[in-house]
Formats: sequence, C-alpha cells, structure tokens
Amino acid sequence: MKHILVTLLLLPFFALGQNNCTIKKTKDQFSQEPKLSTGFLELNTGSLSVDADSREIDFFFVMKNLNESKCFDDASSVSVQFDESRSKLNFRNTGTMNCEGLFHFTFKNAAIPPSALQRLATKKVTSFTLTGSSEVKTVITLTEQQKDQLMQMVSCLLTEAKTLRSS
Repeated sequence: MKHILVTLLLLPFFALGQNNCTIKKTKDQFSQEPKLSTGFLELNTGSLSVDADSREIDFFFVMKNLNESKCFDDASSVSVQFDESRSKLNFRNTGTMNCEGLFHFTFKNAAIPPSALQRLATKKVTSFTLTGSSEVKTVITLTEQQKDQLMQMVSCLLTEAKTLRSS
C-alpha cells in the first residue's frame, strides 16, 4: 500500500519531466541522409519550420501572400528580438532569390552549437523583422504560446541534431 501511495504522489513529477519533442525524422530526397524537421509553426503572417541535417540547421520562413510580393535575395535580412531584453540577433538570407515569400537562415551543425543558436533555444523570441530586397519590412510578432512553442522546437531539434553530425 505504501508503494502505491508513493507512486501516486510522484506521478505528477514524472509527467512534468517528460520530453514533449515532436521531431519528424525523414531522409533527404537526394542524398538519402537522415534529416530532422520540427514541422511548421503557424505565425500571424506566415509560418516557420526548423530543419537539420548532418551539416546545418535551417530556419525556413514561408510568408503568406499579403497582396504584395515578398521578394528576398542574398542582401535580405532578419532581425530577431528577444523577450525582456533590448538585444537582438541579425542574420542574412541564405536561400535563393525569390518573390514567393521564402526566407532561410542557417547555422552549422557543430559539436558546440553557435551561441546565437543556443540563444534561440533558451530565450523567448518576441518578434522577427524580415527586410526584403526592396527594403520592405515585415514584422512577425509572436504570442506567448508561440514563444514557448518556438523555444521548445529549437531546443528539441538542437538536442536531436547532435545525432546527425558526422564524426
């Protein structure tokens, strides 16, 4: 009886400690190497997916059509603003030139993740400001739920991406 009572009392702690990571494992269609994806997180003006392979971790934005062309080229950038701080990170578009609203920024999948990537995994992001090829800015502001989801997505992917690295 004591064991059952102790087990029931400890059950909430085990439930809180469980990992809520939902990472999709696939194979790259060209190289057949393993690939991980968080799936898309729906945002107010688009969606965001984070993917990883043995070489890189890719943040991929797909902007919704807002009755204007969303063109991005290699000079386009994104500014990431964090909760409770005035600090921000800036990244260049690593995707190809397009007017379909597609924007990428990447990190190397290294043994020790870059500090900017670690910040994305441990700090809540308030907003992303994407600046397109015509200097048009698109601000994506995250809700509290989206902030938590994004931080969890990046943290989970960062943990799982370690298994993909080449020796």
